[in-house]
Amino acid sequence: MPTHRVDRLWPDPAADLDLDAAFADLALPPAPQGRPLVGLNMVTSIDGRAQLGGRTEGLSGRADRELLQRYRVPYDAVASGVGTLRADDFYSHLGHAASAARLAAGRSPQPLAVLIAGGGRVPTDRGFFEYTDQPRVLAVGSGSPYVGAPLPGIEAWVAPTVDVRPEWLLERLAAAGIESVLLEGGPHLNAAFLAAGLIDELYWTVGARLLGTNALPMIAPIPGGSPWADHPREGQLVSVHRSGEELFLRYRFVSAGA
Repeated sequence: MPTHRVDRLWPDPAADLDLDAAFADLALPPAPQGRPLVGLNMVTSIDGRAQLGGRTEGLSGRADRELLQRYRVPYDAVASGVGTLRADDFYSHLGHAASAARLAAGRSPQPLAVLIAGGGRVPTDRGFFEYTDQPRVLAVGSGSPYVGAPLPGIEAWVAPTVDVRPEWLLERLAAAGIESVLLEGGPHLNAAFLAAGLIDELYWTVGARLLGTNALPMIAPIPGGSPWADHPREGQLVSVHRSGEELFLRYRFVSAGA
């Protein structure tokens, strides 16, 4: 896998590192009591937009796409909403280098891939359905057309409600032995987890672009108003890296129930 040069700006500044060296330690903190740890990985423009022409492609460069693979290595599962699958696909499969890193750490070569579809139809022509060497789950609501008619090679998890609520999904993941899950959008799924106070780690790439559009931000407005509007979730800055003109930031959030 080709690599890119990055600078670590904080902590312990260091210049001209390769991506492997700069992100050699992506160890996760312990999961909150009673549920899996939840990470969120997103890219936005400088003005905070998470879509360019309805997609994330073009918001960042190749270094960010390599880093996406590395972020997945320590997580037991990666998850995405069906809207992201429609717009961008959901390339949940790890390449050789990231898969080898998981194996070297005593983990399975591929994380569990979770597609959250609620009650909507799923475009089955996307890459998500091609990786038969990766365990895959389709999480749907009680009114989904896939209840009782799961897709070949995909395990179906049916929520007791019309929507797949974050709390239920984490309970289901925990029952499957999953201790950590990395969310990869989109903004509405992110909003649901934020509303429930269920974001522990944030990996944020700031692409060096200005859009000035009304595209969705990293986290869509929470329907009915945000519970954090007057008392925001406070993040702890863990690290800052730079590759070219792009920034890679990592934040940590104390569990809302702590």
